[in-house]
Amino acid sequence: MLEFGAPTTESVSEDEPRNTWLSIKRGLLGRCPHCGEGKLFRAYLKPVDACAVCGEEMFHHRADDFPPYLAIFIVGHIVVAGFMATDSWLVLESWQHLMIWIPITIILSLSLLPPLKGGVIGLQWALRMHGFGGEDDEVLLAPVAHEDAR
Repeated sequence: MLEFGAPTTESVSEDEPRNTWLSIKRGLLGRCPHCGEGKLFRAYLKPVDACAVCGEEMFHHRADDFPPYLAIFIVGHIVVAGFMATDSWLVLESWQHLMIWIPITIILSLSLLPPLKGGVIGLQWALRMHGFGGEDDEVLLAPVAHEDAR
């Protein structure tokens, strides 16, 4: 029998630190950042509402524009470095460069987006951001917004 004020299993687990790198790795692999077994995506870039294995809710994540930004950053460095290296030891026409680098850019971008989005969701889960900590962001920000209105 629980006594009034006694810590429950849920309250203890809420305060435990979450392994950031493990949850990012699980997200990069398309798995639930909490259990590592359930699928994170139900479609190409559409996350599941909740993990089918552990029940962790995913619908409140806010990955937004960060995964595409990371994809642009990574692909840009690969393509520019590849172009410069190729241009220094091969003499190619402009159309040949376009035939090489446009498909590489498209393929890399499209293949990096799901893992990067999963990694961002894993990071948000590990840091208890945007509802992953059991508290609603709107509730947390409401007093600040109220003070600004004065």
